[in-house]
Amino acid sequence: MNKPEFKILLVEDDEALRFIVKDNLEQNNYTVEIAEDGEIALELFNQNSFDIILLDVMLPKIDGFQVAKTIRKSNDQIPIIFLTARSMTEDRIAGLTLGGDDYIPKPFSMEELLLKIKIFLKRSSSQSVESITNSKSISIGKFDFYPDDLTLSINGNSRTLTLKESELIRYFATNSNKILSRNEILENIWGSDDYFLGRSLDVFISRLRKYFNDDPNIKITNLHGIGFRFSVKKD
Repeated sequence: MNKPEFKILLVEDDEALRFIVKDNLEQNNYTVEIAEDGEIALELFNQNSFDIILLDVMLPKIDGFQVAKTIRKSNDQIPIIFLTARSMTEDRIAGLTLGGDDYIPKPFSMEELLLKIKIFLKRSSSQSVESITNSKSISIGKFDFYPDDLTLSINGNSRTLTLKESELIRYFATNSNKILSRNEILENIWGSDDYFLGRSLDVFISRLRKYFNDDPNIKITNLHGIGFRFSVKKD
């Protein structure tokens, strides 16, 4: 059986880094399309089907934040990993708020990048295969959550989730009404508990609170200095 071929869109304006990353990805059997600015990135995205996007933040013409925002309007599921040289925490968090799934600060090791790509592709391809054969729902209050389809529904209205949002909801639903430490959540969802991912978690928690806003019986409580409790009060 042939190994599935994954296609990556690499958006990076630094020519030397672009060459190194593309070369390493191709040596690891990935198909890579490259873009040196945001305009070309969006053109390639509209013309092709990709499995993951590696997106620099500081780009000519259209910056990475705007590229991600535009992509998310038409595709909520494709994993987006930001490659950023920006040191400000707020800039990194901004990318996640716009729909990014993760980020790697420059300079980064190729081993770290390859590992993150492997994890995201494994999860997203697994979700796709499962959704074809098995689309079970999980009831969360008044919501129906379809983890394999990355959707959250209430009263006939459905929202498409990103992979990370879906994984976080699944983890909360599985551990409903339990006190979960920040470290537990980060290790289980991101595989690490560093400071910047901790800030990322806060962004995702804010998103989920908005998503579940239509059911007042669902609460995500911040337990200061400890973590969170995802609770569903029964009527």
